[in-house]
Amino acid sequence: MGRPIRRKLSEPTPKTDLALIKVDGKSDFAYVSFEDHARRVGDWVVSVGNPFGLGGTVTAGIVSAEGRDIGSNAYDNYIQIDAPINKGNSGGPAFDTNGKVIGVNTAIYSPSGGSAGIGFDIPAQTAKMVVAQLNDEGKVTRGWLGVQVQPVTKGIADSPGLKKAEGAMVDEPQNGSPAAKAGIQSGDIATALNGEAIKDSRDLAQKVAMLAPGSSAKLDILRKGESKSITVTLGEMPNQQQANAGNTETPLEMGLPRLGLTLAPSDEVAGSGGKGVVVTAVDPDGPAAERGVQTGDVILDVGGKSVGNASDVRKALAEAKSQRKHDVLMQVKTADAMRFVALPLG
Repeated sequence: MGRPIRRKLSEPTPKTDLALIKVDGKSDFAYVSFEDHARRVGDWVVSVGNPFGLGGTVTAGIVSAEGRDIGSNAYDNYIQIDAPINKGNSGGPAFDTNGKVIGVNTAIYSPSGGSAGIGFDIPAQTAKMVVAQLNDEGKVTRGWLGVQVQPVTKGIADSPGLKKAEGAMVDEPQNGSPAAKAGIQSGDIATALNGEAIKDSRDLAQKVAMLAPGSSAKLDILRKGESKSITVTLGEMPNQQQANAGNTETPLEMGLPRLGLTLAPSDEVAGSGGKGVVVTAVDPDGPAAERGVQTGDVILDVGGKSVGNASDVRKALAEAKSQRKHDVLMQVKTADAMRFVALPLG
């Protein structure tokens, strides 16, 4: 906002739902600036938009929470506000009391379809990064570490002597990835990136994605109870097709319902219990991600059939589809509990 725009138009970036346009014929537009200071929960916020086609409408509230995950993709890091947001507000700015944009209105939680006082904004920091990259490169690139990770549970934390169940445990670095080249190993627990504490596996993914490909990052890890610091040169996050190429994990496509999962037998992934199949990658735009399936989850049963590899899962899906079922029920073991997840077959 205020920078010269080089490119005419970009498609909305699917993982952040932001696009950049250029308007020709004028150069003295009024503009607003993104925030340059830290927000605090409780700070006042003013939301501007076009609800129900009523034109410029202003609502007021406060910052209710930071870092919200609403299940839309792996990069969820929304600001929650209670300033009313209704249909037509999406894409509008949310301002602080200094007139700086703290976020972009993007979603609401609403049982009725109207405002329930729970709205979500893309943070200014994310918007700035996306807009700058679209302006300079015409696309968004994200840093890539190349590890499959799982949350650190209390049981995992007790073994190496962690005081809190925080951080991200490495299941396995991908072959040829920046992590593998830097010497990161299965069982390492990532505790900080560039001096910032890592809360969980999602937090690690977000922190890495915010860094530029080719940049160096210092990853603090705990290995067999010993603290180490490893410098990693990040790669560029590959697309899903590239990410699946050249490894032994099996994507579940092949004419069957697209679930957006990549699986590996549990007995081939350390710490997974030896039963079922482990989710080693989740397409953030797929139906499994929408229903809360995460990397590190273990699928034990699909449609009433025990599974031990990706072939078993395919067979169970094919059988359910042949019976013209609309959904298939999977028994999933997460880091904290056992649960059932219904995934669509349509």
